Amino acid sequence: MADPTRPEPPDGGWGWMVVLAGFLQSALVFGVIRSFGVFFMEFVGYFGELAGRVSWVTSIGIAVLQLGGPVGSALSTQYGARPVVMAGGVLSGLGMLLASFATSLTHLYLSIGLLSGLGWALVFTPSVASVARYFSKRRSFATGLAVSGAGLASFAFSPLFQLLVDTYAWRGALLVVAGISFNLVAAGALLRPLKPEGNKASAPNKASLCQPRLVCHSPFVLFAAAFVLVDAGYYVPYVHLVPHARELGFDEYRAAFLLSSAAVADLCGRLAGGWLADRVAVRLVHSLTLWTVLTGLSMVLLPLGESYSLLMGLGICYGFCAGALVPLQFSSMAEIVGTGRIMEGIGLMQMLESAGSLVGAPLSGWLRDMTGDYTASFIVAGAFLLAGSFLLFALPNYFSCPMDSTTEEETTGDP
Repeated sequence: MADPTRPEPPDGGWGWMVVLAGFLQSALVFGVIRSFGVFFMEFVGYFGELAGRVSWVTSIGIAVLQLGGPVGSALSTQYGARPVVMAGGVLSGLGMLLASFATSLTHLYLSIGLLSGLGWALVFTPSVASVARYFSKRRSFATGLAVSGAGLASFAFSPLFQLLVDTYAWRGALLVVAGISFNLVAAGALLRPLKPEGNKASAPNKASLCQPRLVCHSPFVLFAAAFVLVDAGYYVPYVHLVPHARELGFDEYRAAFLLSSAAVADLCGRLAGGWLADRVAVRLVHSLTLWTVLTGLSMVLLPLGESYSLLMGLGICYGFCAGALVPLQFSSMAEIVGTGRIMEGIGLMQMLESAGSLVGAPLSGWLRDMTGDYTASFIVAGAFLLAGSFLLFALPNYFSCPMDSTTEEETTGDP
């Protein structure tokens, strides 16, 4: 039976403003992360370090983003999403600001990796969960719109960051990125909470915040384990595609445009993936598996792109497939645990995924240092994605017929 104090998703209204907030937040978090490959070569040259060590800057930020997922969800449950996201915006901008004064890689690890990463953690989970709570019938499409900001921002930010680096050097460019990141505060102000039915709001269950019961819920554990493997490979092109293109002899702007083109494809993939999921009579987890397999295959094929046009085509293919799986990952969470536990589910999943994100880019950089190019890096990253997609087959009732969403949420809402 549904919780009488839980508000019904309006499937519209102010929910579209919440989608706009999610769009801006995904743009200013993952758009920045994905475009950071522009700074990669600058850091390697300035600090005189190996690619493997420089890769830790982005990897620590992504890992802290995901590791702090339960913190963001717990604070949002206690105080509401709006103040938590606004605080995260302050921290993310402050981290970039301090990074512009860095004199060693350790300073970048602490400022971008730890401080900005914590800010991103406070922004991301509450934003995605807020969209899921405002929509039911059109949840996948609304989630796709919200997370598509990352694709559009990546398209704009890659050449913009390169221009900023050429004009102001990397320190001045990071100051501008800090100013852009502070706009997360304004985006967070749009997250108006839903009012519960009845006169009183239910108090947050503090015990569940400290002792998440989902760790004993086998479908959730399998789902999260699959995305630990997926994340070990997923972010590798966003860190190393630009350096790979530079090593093939393409200039910095052509290399940055590769990332921009993949970002446009990512944007189209997120919109198409969410739109198709709401209209095709296939379980979300089945569509998710298909897109994850295609993403892994396109990653494995990236080293074949020795000419600029072929590398562009493979990058676009990867971007589209990688984008399509994102809204399905978060929409499938409602299918796995129910909307009542989606905040906790996304937060805990993000924390577990941090293990894969932390290893992925540094392992890719280490393989490049050992082999002299990025061929092995992309092949291993693709193998991680394929392994994660195969693990999804182990989910209970994976091959069963689609369930009614209402029934699904009622039966899985309290694992």
